[in-house]
Amino acid sequence: MTKFESSIRQIDAPQSVVYANMSNLENLERVRDRVPEDKLKDFSFDRDSVTVSVDPVGRITLRIIEREEPKCIKFEAAESPMPFNLWIQLLPVTETTCKMKLTLKADIPFMLKGMVAGPLQDALEKIADALTQIPYLAPRTSHLDSY
Repeated sequence: MTKFESSIRQIDAPQSVVYANMSNLENLERVRDRVPEDKLKDFSFDRDSVTVSVDPVGRITLRIIEREEPKCIKFEAAESPMPFNLWIQLLPVTETTCKMKLTLKADIPFMLKGMVAGPLQDALEKIADALTQIPYLAPRTSHLDSY
């Protein structure tokens, strides 16, 4: 297994809120409009799994296999051209912020490792970027908004 890790990202929301959002994949509905349809097709999800078609890779389904509240969510590829696991790790920084790191372990054939290692690392960083952009906290409204 080859291991890839994202750089550590900070998220401006409490660890428990981020975990609650990430551990229920139905929350992806809130960001469906941000998914670039030219990059990801057939985007679907339920509470425990997410499926996308990615050119040129094909169809990929990730299923949550373990939840360790509030610090870790583990995924396994249920459908993929190559077996892999993905972990999302969350640690508190303050009461209102946390940090996140993604880890991917993939069973890459030796002959392909040189070709796919760079693109996999890039993809992991892009996923980490996208996860930091999710609006975890509902926007606060002022009592003046009702006037």
